[in-house]
Amino acid sequence: MAVKGAAAGTGMLLVTANVGSLFDDPENLQKNWLREFYQIVHTHKPHFMALHCQEFGGKNYEASMSHVDKFVKELLSSDAMKDYNRARVYLDENYKSQEHFTALGSFYFLHESLKNIYQFDFKAKKYKKVTGKEIYSDTLESTPMLEKEKFPQDYFPECKWSRKGFIRTRWCITDCAFDLVNIHLFHDASNLIAWETSPSVYSGIRHKALGYVLDRIRDQRFEKVSYFVFGDFNFRLDSKSVVETLCTKATMQTIRAADTNEVVKLIFRESDNDRKVMLQLEKKLFDYFNQDVFRDNNGTALLEFDKELSVFKDKLYELDISFPPSYPYSEDCSQGKQYMNTRCPAWCDRILMSHSAKELILKSENDEKIVIYDHIGPNVCMGDHKPVFLSFRIAAGAGKPIANVHKCCVVQ
Repeated sequence: MAVKGAAAGTGMLLVTANVGSLFDDPENLQKNWLREFYQIVHTHKPHFMALHCQEFGGKNYEASMSHVDKFVKELLSSDAMKDYNRARVYLDENYKSQEHFTALGSFYFLHESLKNIYQFDFKAKKYKKVTGKEIYSDTLESTPMLEKEKFPQDYFPECKWSRKGFIRTRWCITDCAFDLVNIHLFHDASNLIAWETSPSVYSGIRHKALGYVLDRIRDQRFEKVSYFVFGDFNFRLDSKSVVETLCTKATMQTIRAADTNEVVKLIFRESDNDRKVMLQLEKKLFDYFNQDVFRDNNGTALLEFDKELSVFKDKLYELDISFPPSYPYSEDCSQGKQYMNTRCPAWCDRILMSHSAKELILKSENDEKIVIYDHIGPNVCMGDHKPVFLSFRIAAGAGKPIANVHKCCVVQ
């Protein structure tokens, strides 16, 4: 694989993928997923690539260990990745530890043409040159090359064993230091509860958890550097506003449980047109009669309801979204474009960055396509989440005005 010279900067590819589905049906889904992933690698030819996975190993983790090993081996040894002669893989496989298990998997690949790259040792507070391919799993708590935390149980008490948390690594390329944070935030446990208030209670929980991560990576323990935070944020559209907009001319019927009087279903019917059902809403059902609204023009008409990131606009930046909601897609291999009717489609999978990281991205006045933010496998079943990627270049010496410099170039 030919990679463009260093004069054009260092090619970077960041990918986030919730891969839980891949381990439920590995024979069908993994083949499609890997083919589409390799195609992105071939198209963009990065020097440095980061793949952040969430729900690694799937929902039935104990039964998926063999699938995990096979998937990792395939990524590290496939012909498509043969020019990446160095790699670091961090897998949180310690599923027996409720206190620590996050099911996160972070993969980093370095192209053979990339000469000066270093990774930070958080314990020694020194950068170390990256050589060879290494895999770390089981208990990552003792690995000094990363920081890993699971969110406290009281953040999301509804879930007895949440696997939400983050893994942070720090890198230095051509005097430019940056953090890469793999993150998985809390989901919406019930469509009905999410619909009750605006913003929803779940939005508040995600806000608290993301704020915790940002405070952690920006604290005083280490030198402040630019950072990229990418993963499954579980950001959802403002449910109340979306439903009111989709069902403007509808009447609502409330169905309650006979024994508890608890609301178990909402049915929205058109006022005329033979009272046609437009939307049915249950705890885990969001059945809207016309999915095209989420796909037409990449669903951009709904971006006005994507509000959760606005709270962090002073700390986080995101490129304009020009792809359809990344979740929840059908897991049926013949339905690559179809959404499941379990949740309102939303842009859960994102790549965010600090404002200083935004300045690192090399932009060309003559080539607007040099920075690309998009999803992977638009027409192929990739599981219930479509992976999202960011391709860009970091100019040589881009980090020098920020630091003094990070002393990355001293091999430890």
